[in-house]
Amino acid sequence: MRPLHIFLVLGLTLVPVAVHAGCDCAADEAGRDKSRARPLKIAAFFSILVCGSIGCLLPMLGRRVPLLRPETDVFFVVKAFAAGVILATGFIHILPDAFDKLTSSCLPDSPWQDFPFAGFGAMVAAIATLVVDTLATGYFNRMHYKQQAGARAAGRNGLGGCIVQAKFKLRSIVTMVLSFSLTTPVGILIGIGISSVYNENSPKALIVEGVLNSVAAGILVYMALVDLLAEDFMNPKVQGKAKLQLAINVSLLLGAGLMSLLAKWA
Repeated sequence: MRPLHIFLVLGLTLVPVAVHAGCDCAADEAGRDKSRARPLKIAAFFSILVCGSIGCLLPMLGRRVPLLRPETDVFFVVKAFAAGVILATGFIHILPDAFDKLTSSCLPDSPWQDFPFAGFGAMVAAIATLVVDTLATGYFNRMHYKQQAGARAAGRNGLGGCIVQAKFKLRSIVTMVLSFSLTTPVGILIGIGISSVYNENSPKALIVEGVLNSVAAGILVYMALVDLLAEDFMNPKVQGKAKLQLAINVSLLLGAGLMSLLAKWA
């Protein structure tokens, strides 16, 4: 009877694994109520649209509201909080998902289980962003060598800061703000549109989503550390004020901590 017992134990152990493996690569309908998720996606569409527009417009409002000018202490604190959110988004939310996608059991063992493609993609994306950033900044400085300080500031202030520095006309400002603000919401709408025919566990979908997530994570980490934190934390104004240094460090930790905490539910 002992061989039979062993067979039954092995059978009961392996059946759930086999069922799980078989279901993993099929369209995942269990546990997902798409009809209930749709209102949340629509809410996310409008939330991101509004927040993105506000983020672009704040530096321009600084022309009329002194508190919102990029050189104020409040702006340094807000940027540190935003950098913490971006950093946590890259490390805690996006990069782990990229690892999950690119090491899925639905993908062939070779090469996907033999190499950390998610980490590699993030590294390459960060380096590529650095190369593009430095080349673009160098070209801009060479073309406008008489205004190098202003060019560097424009390169680090984000889209809103660049618009302020460049002094575009109203029509150009509206076009750029709308283009930036609509990028993610349009992606959400596309996702809603294809959700009924999209199998997120197909090998092709896993590879595409995993690679894009890893690249996005690398870009976000670079942006947070280089474009936001390094520039502001080494700013002479910040270095000369101990209270401001403390404030932006606390703001950074708060932003990163709160965004990381969301990973418990999201």
